[in-house]
Amino acid sequence: MSAGAEVAVDAGAIAARWRAVRVAVDAACVAAGRAPAEVTIVAVSKRHPAAAVDAVVAAGATDVGENYAQELVAKRAAVGAAVRWHFIGRLQRNKARLVAGQVALVHAVDAVDLAEELGRRARAAGAIQPILAAVNVGGEAQKSGVAAAEAPALIAALRAVDGVRLDGLMTMPPPADDPEVVRPAFRALRRLRDELATAASPLPHLSMGMSGDFAVAIAEGATLVRIGTAIFGERPPA
Repeated sequence: MSAGAEVAVDAGAIAARWRAVRVAVDAACVAAGRAPAEVTIVAVSKRHPAAAVDAVVAAGATDVGENYAQELVAKRAAVGAAVRWHFIGRLQRNKARLVAGQVALVHAVDAVDLAEELGRRARAAGAIQPILAAVNVGGEAQKSGVAAAEAPALIAALRAVDGVRLDGLMTMPPPADDPEVVRPAFRALRRLRDELATAASPLPHLSMGMSGDFAVAIAEGATLVRIGTAIFGERPPA
């Protein structure tokens, strides 16, 4: 679906789901002994129209995530730059020009050449592009991200790239019906971050947790949870 396609939007339903997610995230923070302000909800509007983003922003969302570069460009033009936009999908190097300097955070950088292109494009725009290193803690071949054993080398290399700032780590573990199944993956990412953080580069962000498992992710230290279906409903067909 293109960002401009006509899709019916129930703004009231989106607002109600947003409020329910906000309450659930806040409750998960309290249960984990954390302040709700420590966790940002990234509302993932993949394949939903710009009107759905308008609805969730009107309900109180401040951060919106997109998986596809062209969709992000179109929605950003329609909705505006006041939203903090996140690019959360697998980004091809030749699409870096559409994202660099235009988003608050790129969540899934798993290669130095991609970071270098983002940095080059960001510098040309007079910006520094914040990024996260993608770590494939679940070992799934189809998922982006480096293996945990390769993460120290990637992070050292990303820290040296001009024009980007490494702000933390992200992961997307294998899907599971029971959120407890993915807890070890979230815990492993937090421990990896703790091992690799330095005073000069503290890696403050952990992007992990989605609609079905965000409470467990928050308990394990997530600072960014990527929630789509629980806010926007089922995605329209591609």
